[in-house]
Amino acid sequence: MFRPAQTGHDDPVDETPTGRSRPRNSAQRPDPQSAPPKAAPRKAAPRRAAPATGATPRVRRATKAAAPATGEDAPQAPEEVTMSDTVAEQTPLVPTQKTTAGPSPEDDALVVPSEKPLPEDRYLNRELSWLDFNARVLTLAEDPATPLLERAKFLAIFASNLDEFYMVRVAGLKRRLQTGIPVRRPGFLPPTEQLEQIAERTTALVARQSRVFAEEIAPAMAEEHIHIVRWSELDPAERERMRTSFREQIFPVLTPLAVDPAHPFPYISGLSLNLAVVVRERDGGQELFARIKVPNNVPRFYALDRITRDGVRTVRFLPVEELIAAHLGQLFSGMQVVEHHLFRVTRNAEVELDEDRDEDLLQALERELARRRFGPPVRLEVAASISDHVLELLVRELDMDSHDVLRVPGLLDLTALWEIYNGVDRPALKDPPFVPATHPHFAEGETPRSVFARLRDHDILVHHPYHSFSTSVQRFVEQAAADPHVLAIKLTLYRTSGDSPIVDALVDAAEAGKQVVVLVEVKARFDEKANIGWARTLERAGCHVVYGLVGLKTHTKTALVVRQEGNHIRRYCHVGTGNYHPKTARLYEDYGLLTADPEVGADLTDLFNVLTGYSRQTSYRRLLVAPHGVRRGIIDRIDGEIALGERGLIQLKVNSLVDEEIIDSLYRAGQAGVSVDLIVRGICALRPGVPGMSDNIRVRSVLGRFLEHSRVFRFGRDAAAEYWIGSADLMHRNLDRRVEALVKVTDPAATGELDRMLTLMMSDDTGGFELSGDGTWHRRQGRNPQEVLLRRIVDRAEPTT
Repeated sequence: MFRPAQTGHDDPVDETPTGRSRPRNSAQRPDPQSAPPKAAPRKAAPRRAAPATGATPRVRRATKAAAPATGEDAPQAPEEVTMSDTVAEQTPLVPTQKTTAGPSPEDDALVVPSEKPLPEDRYLNRELSWLDFNARVLTLAEDPATPLLERAKFLAIFASNLDEFYMVRVAGLKRRLQTGIPVRRPGFLPPTEQLEQIAERTTALVARQSRVFAEEIAPAMAEEHIHIVRWSELDPAERERMRTSFREQIFPVLTPLAVDPAHPFPYISGLSLNLAVVVRERDGGQELFARIKVPNNVPRFYALDRITRDGVRTVRFLPVEELIAAHLGQLFSGMQVVEHHLFRVTRNAEVELDEDRDEDLLQALERELARRRFGPPVRLEVAASISDHVLELLVRELDMDSHDVLRVPGLLDLTALWEIYNGVDRPALKDPPFVPATHPHFAEGETPRSVFARLRDHDILVHHPYHSFSTSVQRFVEQAAADPHVLAIKLTLYRTSGDSPIVDALVDAAEAGKQVVVLVEVKARFDEKANIGWARTLERAGCHVVYGLVGLKTHTKTALVVRQEGNHIRRYCHVGTGNYHPKTARLYEDYGLLTADPEVGADLTDLFNVLTGYSRQTSYRRLLVAPHGVRRGIIDRIDGEIALGERGLIQLKVNSLVDEEIIDSLYRAGQAGVSVDLIVRGICALRPGVPGMSDNIRVRSVLGRFLEHSRVFRFGRDAAAEYWIGSADLMHRNLDRRVEALVKVTDPAATGELDRMLTLMMSDDTGGFELSGDGTWHRRQGRNPQEVLLRRIVDRAEPTT
């Protein structure tokens, strides 16, 4: 049996996990929650406390950010109880924002019906609701109508989503359990109960994932001459090729780490694949344990092409762990290999960042990122065939509980299916490609006109990925950078691509002598390192770079261009629901409003003054701004529809709906007879269709080839309806701890397009998923709304305006 070992660390190189659509850091330290933040001076760029009407509450805040193919909407860090549940409402971080648009509860004409008592169990658990969302992703992988390689892609997305859920949400629950942090929130389950339900449901979901891959997708791929093979299935020529690859590419970087009194148990980096190997002397003796880390700088799958006798090209993929396992004898020369098993550890991925300290924010964040991969383990995935004594050693040495262990049948870490999806050039097995359309108002005619000339005529609403990002938003920034009449460009940068044309344009503008102000949110989760790099690149070019407000994350997607036109100044604006990211703009569904409206220009000027200076702006014209104005503004408009009763209509499209105050307002609206339509891609804590409570509320979810990412808000019917778009989801973190902005859309063509989209999503003949009052989701058969929009906008099968 194995000898006891001490805890230690292995070589800290190559700890970044592979199989990701963008660079990820594997783990980070837990976030001890304490008191709300105060302002602290910065060495390089000033950091400021958010303006407040009274004393600013103090908390130490963990930083967060979001997901790849799931990008910024990955599972988020636990809610800071002190801020969102207790002191935040008494001492707001910014003054109450009043707006001139829409009804107000102080209006004498507004009569809100008396409230009916709502039951205690009116909220669905957010963690279990998130698992339901990932189950819907899995349903797309199970659907035989989905193209084969798209099914494999959805399995990879499901696995990646689950990784981040454990790195953030489960890690937060474990922290609460360990620290005993109380949670005063209706419907909140104790951490122990949540962890038990999460473990039970995750086990069932992973079993579904493994079954659909082993019994449906892998056999279907084999029929299409795409095989994932084991070492024993290779012919002699293929084995010889793989031996050469192992000898030249893999063997030199492998480091077997023994575990005995002289060799402590090594540090296991987050999301890395590892082989647990049991060896002993050839003449018998005690069994010994060793760990081999699978290098993350080599492919997960080695491709072997073969032409069959009938001339068919076959692609065979050998997992790298199979190649290593076949050559363990070379790593343990003179020893007998008794058994080997694959395992994988998921670690806490939160950064503990104390913004109260008198130091540079970038330096503090870089230090914490270096510590991120040493976060405590929260999940242990093992091959289903692992022996009990090896599993017992892993659980003991990693200091984990039995419910943290997930036995996975078949292939471990299916995020690697991205490699096969990207590596196999078989268009017939994927969604048909499309070229995003240039918005009709940006189309070049016989006499080309600038973006600014077109915006002087009217607002333009672009809908990505159906409308091209490069010929709309990107062109807007690039033309601003090149235009000699442009005096200043101001932009918020939350995420962007590695070769960002947006950043290039801002650099060009600064070098041309324009005033360029960029708010780079360096705390965007999993993009912290990239954003630190962008911040320094922009600073070197002469841009004014700021990092936002202490205690708040700047999530709003806004750009402001100031242009000299004759004897006066005109401001051009973009307010969107998605990031300034050209690559995700082809995968994420988002809206963006481009406008020269003076009120929006004045609002964005005020907002940037709040973000970069010491402005205490308290009112906006066509914007609702968090952390205070968005929740209040939405509830005011819900109350306005309540006053209309059955004549009222509320339609909301968001990624997540969690905020209890807004949910209760929606319940009251439904009780008053208002028709409430909710399109929620991810988490939904509201129970629809419950007699006497939510009879008039419907909840739909749309998933597909594009990630539904836009936030759209409609209040009212016909010509009286108000439409808003913006960056905020209806969650505590968005409404209380982020700078978010919603803009009112007023152009008739733009509001007509939003109306058609919402009508399509809620149509009786549209497919998707629908939520029942008991918390279960049911798949609807019908038209695919994304395909309808592709035909309508890209193929121009129907008019766009």
